[in-house]
Formats: sequence, C-alpha cells, structure tokens
Amino acid sequence: MLSSVEILILSAIQGISEFLPVSSAAHLVLVSKYYAFTNQSLLIDICLHLGSLIAIVVYFRNDLFNFIKNKNFLIKILVGTIPIIPVGYILYQTKLIDHLRNLEVIGWMSLIFGILLYISDKSKVTKKIDTEFTNKSAIFIGIFQVLALIPGVSRSGITITSGRMLGFNRFDSAKISFFLSIPTLTAASIIGIYNIYKEGSADLNFLAIIAVIFSFIFSYITIAIFFNFIKKFSLNIFIIYRIILSLFILGIVYL
Repeated sequence: MLSSVEILILSAIQGISEFLPVSSAAHLVLVSKYYAFTNQSLLIDICLHLGSLIAIVVYFRNDLFNFIKNKNFLIKILVGTIPIIPVGYILYQTKLIDHLRNLEVIGWMSLIFGILLYISDKSKVTKKIDTEFTNKSAIFIGIFQVLALIPGVSRSGITITSGRMLGFNRFDSAKISFFLSIPTLTAASIIGIYNIYKEGSADLNFLAIIAVIFSFIFSYITIAIFFNFIKKFSLNIFIIYRIILSLFILGIVYL
C-alpha cells in the first residue's frame, strides 16, 4: 500500500541532500538498501525534484526577475548546462548509469570528491559573480557538473568545487551551483508533470502532490540555512561528513 510517510522520508532526503555538497544519491541508495520503499518510482523521484525546483525559484525570485534585465547572465547559465545534456543522454540511453549506481562507486566518489572539495575550498577569492562570471567560467563549471552524473559525486558539491577553483567565494560558488540546477530540474519536472497526466491514477496523483509539497518545504529551509551558513563558515563540516559517510559505505562493501 502506498504510504505518505515514505514520501515524507524521501522528501526530507531529497530536499536536504540535493542542495548540500553531500550527494543525494548516496543517501537515497543507502536508505533504500535497508528500507524497501514502495514509492521509489521514477515519477515520485521527479516530483521530489519539482519541489526542489519550486524552492529555488521562490528563494531566488528577485535574482530571476533580474534575468529579464540581465539576459547575459541567463545565457551563461544555459551555456553551463550544455555539457551535461549529451553525456547524460548517452549514459541513460545505454543504461551505463545503472552500472554506476552501486555502493562501491558511491563510496569512492563521495570520498574522492569530498577531498577535492576540501582542496578547492582553500583557494583564494579572486573573482566576483557580478563582474567575472564569464562564458568561459560557465563552461568550466558546466564540464565539472557532468561528473555529477556519477552517483556519489554530488552535483552541488562538484559545482561549488569548480567555482572555488576559479576563485569565486563560497556564497557565489553556491549561487552559481543553484542557478545551474534550474534548467536540469525544469526539464525533469516537465517530464514528471507529463507522466502524472498520462498515469491517470488519483492515488498516485495525490502522493505526487504530497511529494512536491514536502520536497519544497525541506528544500526551501535547507537553501535558506545553507546560504546563511556559508557566509560565516567554511565547508569543512560537509567534507568531514562526506568522509565519514564514504568510509561507512566502503565498510559495508569491503567488510
């Protein structure tokens, strides 16, 4: 029987881990390994992403309105999204992505890219998003974002890492990361809305709506707290968490 409690749990995992540099895939796979979710379908997954998308749009509504005046920035975000499209298409069409979705890959990726995040966070701040976020910067970060297709890397983590490598501060790097997620989440959400319409199940539609609402709430709260946090502190707490999580996962795999 379908359960809204399961939706609540999945929404919390999605909403919190999607935007923190800790890999949502690692958490979803781990939880799924020990608890059989009847609701972990592609449709529900997409609805969770829709909730996250709405949270980003609401939180950054003023910046998004400014895109109308500053179309160059919007173009750069779209340029940064381009690299992930063909690679993602190939991985999903060839089913290669399924072979990467295992605890061993997730454990090692979480560890390796957690260490890379630590190294990049030591970079000196030399650039500002308002004046020095160029097409070249967008492509550089976009290429790194492709790595997020590998479970355990963390889309937020790798884009913040690349932003820090370029010399942007933590706040601006996170801001670029969040904006880059908008086109991808939008595409996934459109597919989700179409599938809900095609499914025609009232029960599933109800759960889909619940998934969107819960995901929005957890996502919005996480975004607000995260941005306040990185204004004052380093990313060390997330790096330590990633290392502990990766060692735990690798312990499950090899012990």
